[in-house]
Amino acid sequence: MIRAVIIDDETHCTQRLAGLLDRYCKQSVWVAGTFDNVDDAVAGVAALKPELVFLDIQLHEQTGFDLLGRLPQIDFEVIFTTAYDNYAIQAFKFSAVDYLLKPIDPDDLLQAIVRLQKILDQRQLTEKFNTLLHNLKTTDNTSKKITVATNKGLLFLQVSDITRCQSDVNYTTIYLKDKQQIMVAKTLKDFEDMLTDHNFFRIHNSHLINMDCIKSYHKGKGGYVTLNDNTSLEVSTRRRDLFLKKVEEM
Repeated sequence: MIRAVIIDDETHCTQRLAGLLDRYCKQSVWVAGTFDNVDDAVAGVAALKPELVFLDIQLHEQTGFDLLGRLPQIDFEVIFTTAYDNYAIQAFKFSAVDYLLKPIDPDDLLQAIVRLQKILDQRQLTEKFNTLLHNLKTTDNTSKKITVATNKGLLFLQVSDITRCQSDVNYTTIYLKDKQQIMVAKTLKDFEDMLTDHNFFRIHNSHLINMDCIKSYHKGKGGYVTLNDNTSLEVSTRRRDLFLKKVEEM
């Protein structure tokens, strides 16, 4: 899902574009916010961190170029929207993904989103490839990275930053040392296959833990472990002996 904002000083234009996106691009674009002047837009872009900005050229007495000039960095794609085609050459000098004339035609909008998606997909492919090269070059397991796909895009996680993974049927929640929680549309078995060689162990049908994050083990029928973040998790009876053997090998 592409996180977008619309910046336009005409309310009816903002409403039309938002309506077209909701009707034709609902599965691929999410409008996180709308702004009608440069000052509010500068603050909004900084807060919302969009991947895409639909930017009107004329914004009251200022322009979309004034907005871009005030940003410390432009780390999003831009689709300019305007009624004035004489701005086109200047717009593309800012590396706009596309340029849409008002009133915006649905087919032109769809084509622009398709082109944008290809750019974003290629960017993610580059990041995936860089992660692969990183993992091939390093022999230190704690420095390895994994790529996980979320509903907001790809995340590249350091294996050593993961405390545990918890199953929720066909989804898995990843718990990080900084207390972030990330839900991923993969099974716990997928992560077990990825992480077992990196000192992770599945102590239960629902729990895969980073053995380096164990604070203590408490005996019982299966017993339970307490992790460094004070989370206590049951060790299944079936997995207990293998778990204790793993502990001895540490």
